[in-house]
Amino acid sequence: MSGKYDLVIVGGGISGASLLYTTAKFTDIDSIALIEKESEIAAINSHHTNNSQTLHFGDIETNYTLEKAEEVKEGAELLAGYLENYDPDREMHAKRSKMVLGVGDEEVAELEERYEDEGFGDLFPKLRPIGREEIGELEPKVVEGRDPTKEMLALQTPDGYVVDYGETTKSFVEEASEEANVDVYTGTEVKDITPTLDGYTIETTHGRFDCDATVVAAGSHSLQIAKELGYGQDKVLLPIAGSFFLADDLLNGKVYTLQMKKLPFAAVHGDADVHDSSVTRFGPTAKLVPALERGRISTVKDFLDVFGLNAAAFLSYANILSDRILLPYVLRNLVYDLPNVGRKQFLPNVQKVVPSVELEDIERAKGYGGVRPQIVDTKNKSLDMGEAKIVGEDIIFNITPSPGASTCLKNAMRDTHTLIDFLGDDYEFDESAFREDTIGNFPRLDE
Repeated sequence: MSGKYDLVIVGGGISGASLLYTTAKFTDIDSIALIEKESEIAAINSHHTNNSQTLHFGDIETNYTLEKAEEVKEGAELLAGYLENYDPDREMHAKRSKMVLGVGDEEVAELEERYEDEGFGDLFPKLRPIGREEIGELEPKVVEGRDPTKEMLALQTPDGYVVDYGETTKSFVEEASEEANVDVYTGTEVKDITPTLDGYTIETTHGRFDCDATVVAAGSHSLQIAKELGYGQDKVLLPIAGSFFLADDLLNGKVYTLQMKKLPFAAVHGDADVHDSSVTRFGPTAKLVPALERGRISTVKDFLDVFGLNAAAFLSYANILSDRILLPYVLRNLVYDLPNVGRKQFLPNVQKVVPSVELEDIERAKGYGGVRPQIVDTKNKSLDMGEAKIVGEDIIFNITPSPGASTCLKNAMRDTHTLIDFLGDDYEFDESAFREDTIGNFPRLDE
């Protein structure tokens, strides 16, 4: 197996697949290959059990600033439009109510300020404040058993897209594969990438690929490959593993709690599973793990390669983990994975959403959860809150922490423009057609 291509994409998760779809359908690039090391597409973090199944718009994520919400919103609408267009029978997604819940005077005031004063009500026309009675109509279990003297407010929207990102990834690949210029190789692990005079040579377990431009969309491994090529030396990773707890049919849609300040990780929320609405998932937890893939001991070495074992990396970790809010949070999350004890310790997080839940109602979701790479800037010794993209000479490295899946098409659109610059004036990207196929199908309020 070998070949010569204009573009090779490394990584068959949703990031790589969305780029494959975008370049194959809306550019005139002559030849494109996707290389995936697993035997199936979307086998790791994009698989539906390994993420929160949430399409993040920025409307109810209370750790988002208005500026970040504006950035994420378009990306989510691009993907929502794709799903509306290509999944009318709701096989890859479901659409349900979604809300962020405030309980007590302080939380209610925070949500009111966010909606009225900070501009979220203007940015999201479908978002609306609702009180206890309407919360109870939409989500009876959220109100049942709660102190009636406690003030309640929720910001609610119908745009609660629950997404099977694995099936969506496969859909991108299927759509792209309809084009004659596309080849997809699974079970093909990249061993080495070498710059050449006119691009790159990619050595794999099944032969050599030569290409003019390369995009590495291999999750946590993207930074590992970047460093091998001399890029990203001022970055390391803080890999965070998320886990979930399961309960029976408790919620109709998504219910978020308010985010703890200064934490980059998602607030605990409850939601019905995308494929089985009788199952409610609560989470995620956020546990620091020294590996790039969940449950794969072999990736501990990969983590050490990325970490570098140098003073700047150790000092950065020390500075981040010494935070008086973050450190207790990290330690507490380690407990949640312990048998018996973990379930008991996590229960109060569930009861913030559904007060009547008891210990015997929840169980740890075995085999669920993936690893999200938080980016660490070793120059500033801080977490880099957002998506990391390293652009080199005819090569792009994408390291996509949450909400990377939600913004995959927006990221693909940006990368496609960069690739056209790489490849020269002979190629064009029809962004208008791309938008018509995706965000053009997103339902607006007046529709």
